[in-house]
Amino acid sequence: MSVEITAVYPGSLRCVATHGPSNASLATGAPVDNGGTGAEFSPTDLVATALATCVLTTMGLVAQRHGIDLSGMRVRVVKEMTHKPVRRIASLATEIFVPAAAVPEQEHRSRLEAAAGKCPVHASLHPEIDAPLTFHYE
Repeated sequence: MSVEITAVYPGSLRCVATHGPSNASLATGAPVDNGGTGAEFSPTDLVATALATCVLTTMGLVAQRHGIDLSGMRVRVVKEMTHKPVRRIASLATEIFVPAAAVPEQEHRSRLEAAAGKCPVHASLHPEIDAPLTFHYE
C-alpha cells in the first residue's frame, strides 16, 4: 500500500505537507539552532514524533488483540542532534509510561515491550541512531 505525501515550500524556512488520503496538512519549520524560529515541529522533530506515535500505536494493536486497555499510556522522546560527521539525529531516547494496573502480568508486559521494539519507525532508524526504549509501569 502506498500513501502520497506532498510538500510545498512557501519560504522563510517553512514547509507545508499534505497527507494525500485525508488531505490533512501540517507545517514544519527550521529549528532555532539552524536559523529558524522554532515555531513549528522541525523535520527531525517529526522523526521523534513518528517514533513516539508508532510505539504507542504498535503497542495498542497488540494490547487490543489481548483485551488490554492502555488508555493513558504515554511516550516521551528526547531527540539529540549531532554535527559529526554531518548534521543528523544522534539519539532518540524513548521512555514509555504504561498504566501498571492495565498490564499486571509479566507475560503481557514482555509481549508489549517486544512489540514496541518492532514498530516500523524504530525498525527503520539508521543503526547509528541510539534509540533505546525504557519502560515504566506506573
